[in-house]
Amino acid sequence: MLIVKLIIAVLLLLIVLSLGASMFSLIKDRTNSDATVKLLTVRIVLSIVTFVFIVFSFYMGWLQPHGIVPTAS
Repeated sequence: MLIVKLIIAVLLLLIVLSLGASMFSLIKDRTNSDATVKLLTVRIVLSIVTFVFIVFSFYMGWLQPHGIVPTAS
């Protein structure tokens, strides 16, 4: 389903944005480490939500695994 793939793509984009924001916070503002910790916590939570959503999507049948079978030439 396209909507499931779109949700996963948005979650992955949010993870990358959170990681970038935490790196920026770490480099720019060395006195306030709480912001960096909070942004990294957001990234961890988003990663867990993404993983759970992918597992749930497989369970519900919204995502189907496909294997690439190599052909012998």
